[in-house]
Amino acid sequence: MKRIIYIILCVCGGTPLFAQTTKELQVDGIKVIFKKTEKSVATVNLCIRGGAANITEAQQGLEPLALRTALNGGTASVNKDALSAELEKLGTEFSAGAKNDFTFMTMTCLRDNWDRSWALFSDAVLHPVMDEGEFKLERDRMVSGAKQLEADPDQFLRILAAQQLFAGTDYAKRVNGVPETLEKLTLADAKDFYKKLLGKQRIYLVVVGNLDEKDIAAKVKNTLAALPSGEAPRKPTAAAIKPGVNISDRQLATNYIIGFGNAPKYYSPDGPLFQFAMSILYDRYFVELRTKRSLSYAPAAGYNNAFIETPAAQLYITTVDPKQSLEVMTAIINDVKENGFKPKEIENKKKSYLTNYYMTNQSSGAQANVMSTCEASGNWRIFDEINTRIGQVKTEDVNRVFGNYLNEVQWTYLGNKDKVAESDFKQPAPAKLPASNVKKPKD
Repeated sequence: MKRIIYIILCVCGGTPLFAQTTKELQVDGIKVIFKKTEKSVATVNLCIRGGAANITEAQQGLEPLALRTALNGGTASVNKDALSAELEKLGTEFSAGAKNDFTFMTMTCLRDNWDRSWALFSDAVLHPVMDEGEFKLERDRMVSGAKQLEADPDQFLRILAAQQLFAGTDYAKRVNGVPETLEKLTLADAKDFYKKLLGKQRIYLVVVGNLDEKDIAAKVKNTLAALPSGEAPRKPTAAAIKPGVNISDRQLATNYIIGFGNAPKYYSPDGPLFQFAMSILYDRYFVELRTKRSLSYAPAAGYNNAFIETPAAQLYITTVDPKQSLEVMTAIINDVKENGFKPKEIENKKKSYLTNYYMTNQSSGAQANVMSTCEASGNWRIFDEINTRIGQVKTEDVNRVFGNYLNEVQWTYLGNKDKVAESDFKQPAPAKLPASNVKKPKD
């Protein structure tokens, strides 16, 4: 009951749940973002900037493969089997992954086992053996995962959309690999890549848990501070979202459509506002496309920050009637551009938006992941400021931001090509009224 009351206080304007608990430390040239919580579980993300910019086309998948092999293949002082056994006894987990703009090595442990867990984690980062057996195991897993993505129509749709939008840029590379590149990678490739990857200019550390700030600083100073300065990170090359249609024919039970539209950078003043606006558009899509018209069981709209240098408004539907669905989706956008969102739906959305934000970010791991992305996006403080930013949102702000963006959409279609024509994929109309004069329909 106390937890529920606390969340309600946060949403209704009380003390923000995440406010004034996060600090930025500088430890021998390494940025450390530390959020103190009362959780008994602590999470560490060692993030490496660059993502798709760090690899060539032939190296797609190499970075997460190297990181996973390093973490799980044993160290100079603890062999692979002994490391696995001790981690299981401690209840500590190591993992690694890749996003388009950064990769990460993660350690999750119980507060009581923090000292030993950090010792093992830092040892694995700094002195990995890069075991041949572990490398082949991780590579086989990644090849299998890549093949499954291409076989899944929903995931393949997103691959097609990214290829269309980002052709010729860093983001066209798939950081988690494609079967053809992964199968050619060798342990020597992973070792050489890993040796050159880690450096103080590229990394930052996110730590969440009931830990001591001075202890964290001392541990970093005694371990990761030994890393070289390394090369400065390079941001992935961005793309301009322009009107376009890509129709791929495949005989499926339902047809898949996704559209990428203009959006502001997340760390800009308009970023969180636009994300908020897209969450309201999601609600409208659900009501009109699913509840009222039964055109889809899963229509969606949202703010896609998976490509930080080219964030996008994302429109999505899977449907047996693509023509009517596209017409309704565009009509809803144009109605908002002409009439604006209703003040009442904005006020109601504030409460559910923030409640969902807090509830999905309760665990130390979830908070570490969001802060890692916020820092990669340009400002980790967005994580703590979201309560204030959304709590102060005004109707005219949301309408202005929505009207200024989502003006051009690149559409991608996967399904029966006989059910659509390029002319069905319409572009949003420009905003007809300035934000200050947007009509406010009666509730």
